[in-house]
Amino acid sequence: MDSETELRLRARKIAEDKIGFYVHLAIYLLVNSMLIFVWWWGGGGFPWFVFVLVFWGIGVVAHGVGTFIQPHYTDRMAEKEYQRLKGQR
Repeated sequence: MDSETELRLRARKIAEDKIGFYVHLAIYLLVNSMLIFVWWWGGGGFPWFVFVLVFWGIGVVAHGVGTFIQPHYTDRMAEKEYQRLKGQR
């Protein structure tokens, strides 16, 4: 493959990853809003929705880190390894 095609494929993968994160975040916000409403509608009491909010929130944050931070880290590590291997020849 030529470099233009590789760049387009890579850009598409990055865009798909970002869309996947935004969909995950939207579903998280929608579902947790509904859970809070159900809790409120039921008269309050013990805020049981917090467990879902926190633990699913950890998953959303991890997804965001994997989407927005990890690819740059992987690219830097791959470039380091490439330069190291290239220097060993």
